[in-house]
Formats: sequence, structure tokens, C-alpha cells
Amino acid sequence: MRPPRRQALAAAAAPRQVRLIGGQFRRSKLPVADRPGLRPTPDRVRETVFNWLGQSLEGWRCLDAFAGSGALGFEAASRGAAEVVLLERDPGLAGGLRNCQARLGAAAVRVLCADALAWMATCTPERFELVFIDPPFDAGLHAQALARAVPLVAAGGYVYVEAPEPLTTPPQGWTLWRQGRAGAVHFHLLQRSS
Repeated sequence: MRPPRRQALAAAAAPRQVRLIGGQFRRSKLPVADRPGLRPTPDRVRETVFNWLGQSLEGWRCLDAFAGSGALGFEAASRGAAEVVLLERDPGLAGGLRNCQARLGAAAVRVLCADALAWMATCTPERFELVFIDPPFDAGLHAQALARAVPLVAAGGYVYVEAPEPLTTPPQGWTLWRQGRAGAVHFHLLQRSS
């Protein structure tokens, strides 16, 4: 009985991590801090989303608006994105993201300690080909974050949204291109009309 208990205690004490699944930084691990509401996008969901988008994001400009662990943004950088902006309002998490950026040598990644909604409200329209929206589920920010993200995306670009409920009505001028569910997570890829 003692060995399984020791294993359980060791597993509980071990730092949580997510791994990047494709591209230049494939198999690299990102630490996941123990913060309320921080829930990184699972490997299986990220794999599905990047299969939908295509394996290469060469030259794309991407925004990870509620970066947290940075898994979505670093995955985009790993697959060739020319620019990836990670927004994280928690200074400790932002510092961790900067450490990951330096460790990986991810030159395309820029980490900003900023409130995502406020930053998106002042951002240049049509600046990105892809915006990731994955706020804490209990914050109730999904609809507001999507509304702020929509003007930032160039024609033909995408917004990825994770939410506790399915998104049924896309914004005007957008199509719900793909969607899926993994446990309690509903994930959606919306495309802006050309």
C-alpha cells in the first residue's frame, strides 16, 4: 500500500506541464502554474484545431488573448507564425511566459502583461490572421472577448473560441467553420468572410 501512496503524493507534487505537439518546438514542455481558472487547452483539442488550420501557419500573425500557459500561442509559433502576441494580465504568469519564450528561442513571440479586453479595444483593426479566445470559464467573458476580437481579424482569418457552452450564432460576416467538444469544453473555429 505504501508505494502507490508515495507515487500519488509525488504526482500531486510534480509541476503540471503541457507539451507542444507540432512544429519547430514539438515535444517542448510548458509549465502550468497553479492558478484559479487556469485550464490549458488539452493536447487532443490543440491537435484537432491545428489539423483544422493546417500544419503550417507560415507568415501568420496571431493573438493569444488570454494566454495563461501560452500553449495555443507557442503552438502557433512552433508552426511558423511570423508574429504571436501573448496577452496575460497576471504578472507572475506573464513572467513565466517570457521565461518560456527565452528558453525556446521563440523570436516571433511577444509577451505583454495586459488586460485582454482593454488591449483588444485599442488594437489596430485587421491586424491578425488568427485570434485565440480562451478566457477563464467562470469569468463570463466569452461573448465580450469574441466581440472585441472580431474587428482584429483580416478577411479570411479565424477566431478560435473555447467556452463552457456551444456557440450557436456566429457574428455577422462570420461562419462557424468547425466545432467540437471535449468533456466540458466546447471549442469553435470561426472564419471571417473574404
